[in-house]
Amino acid sequence: MPTTRKRSHDMTASQASRRVFSTLVFCALFAGVSMIAQAETHPGQAALVREVVQETGKNPAALNALLDHAKKQQGILDAMGRPAEAKPWKDYRPIFLTDKRIDDGVAFYRAHRELLERIGREYHVAPEYLVAIVGVETFYGHVTGRYKVLDALVTLGLYYPPRAKFFRAELKTLLSLPSSHLAGPIDTLTGSYAGAEGWGQFMPSSIRDYAVDEDHDGHIDLKASLPDILASVANYFAGHGWVEGGPVASRAQPDPAAQPIMVKDATPQWPLEQLMAWGYAPLQPRDPGRLTSLQTLQGENGPEYWFTFQNFYVITRYNRSPLYAMAVDQLAKAIAAGARQADNGP
Repeated sequence: MPTTRKRSHDMTASQASRRVFSTLVFCALFAGVSMIAQAETHPGQAALVREVVQETGKNPAALNALLDHAKKQQGILDAMGRPAEAKPWKDYRPIFLTDKRIDDGVAFYRAHRELLERIGREYHVAPEYLVAIVGVETFYGHVTGRYKVLDALVTLGLYYPPRAKFFRAELKTLLSLPSSHLAGPIDTLTGSYAGAEGWGQFMPSSIRDYAVDEDHDGHIDLKASLPDILASVANYFAGHGWVEGGPVASRAQPDPAAQPIMVKDATPQWPLEQLMAWGYAPLQPRDPGRLTSLQTLQGENGPEYWFTFQNFYVITRYNRSPLYAMAVDQLAKAIAAGARQADNGP
């Protein structure tokens, strides 16, 4: 009997020890998880890393190390409140339609004509618009941005509630991209305050969807490979429905009784003949059946009215502002005209 009682006592003590051990392990694990959660450098970092790891299999420690070194930049948050597109057309146009930007665009076109025209044929996009995009975005590669792309996307994706959904998705895409799609290691990339990089200022989702390895070296480099840069812009335009040989924008002259027209965006939605019936006359011949929209811009001498077409809409997929699209169109036309004039001599 004493022996039996001792065995029962030993079993109870053993069970108690296991329970204590299990409790300690649980507490340690809980404390570890809590410490990880508390150790987040940025709000939402753990969830973001978890999503990237699940979708790509990338190393979570490496991803956390990248994010730990990224910094919230107040200057980026401040810049979001004063975009150039908030200016009226009369103030916006002089930023991009300068003699130097046009002359440098002409020189760029003539220096790289063979490459530009080959890519233009390949993607069915007018080459002067490829030049105009890199001219407006980065002054032909001279001003590509001074902000770290990772800092910009962390700042806007994790600290800027008005557009956090969009920029968090771009940050996630950046972390998910293979190294062969980037100009260098993620923590070395620089670009705009919005996280766009390279001569064409591509966001990570645009790199994923439209960037191409035009020079066939196994690496997409939107900072140093001119074939990759220009072909990626062309592919972006083609992917959004660029119409080869189609118009972009042309002036409209309203009569005194013209019907006021309000548009939400640049989507072509009426045949040109409908706008003509509403009192808007084209100042150059256009197909009356072509779908168009109408943009009203505040010019130096009052309102300017413009018929805009599918290719104008495509440019607004690059930047949604009609001011931006108009600047690209006018710069492209000025570059094409200047190149023709230079080809023909004085």
